[in-house]
Amino acid sequence: MLSPQLQEFTRPGAERQKLTFPILTDPDNQVGEAYGLAFRLPDDLIGVYTGNGIDLARFNGDTSWRLSMPARIVIRRDGTVASAEADPDYAHRPEAEATLAVLRGL
Repeated sequence: MLSPQLQEFTRPGAERQKLTFPILTDPDNQVGEAYGLAFRLPDDLIGVYTGNGIDLARFNGDTSWRLSMPARIVIRRDGTVASAEADPDYAHRPEAEATLAVLRGL
């Protein structure tokens, strides 16, 4: 899993959810940008976030107000893409079971 959030903010959630895999940090959404997934939140949505106490600048360690779309990209050891899924709607995240099915099929 990859997140633009600083580890100090991802660690508590990972512990609470009892995740058994690491959450890697993507500073400045560099990986998300490389895959064409990073975008800046529109000003009106920034207002909604800040109005609800969500401070991405603090959580992500930068003031860009950028996020990456939820996505799953499975890359084979030879560098070819085995599977890719992305959706700009945060209500539609790649399901863990679908990821496991792709991995089992490699």
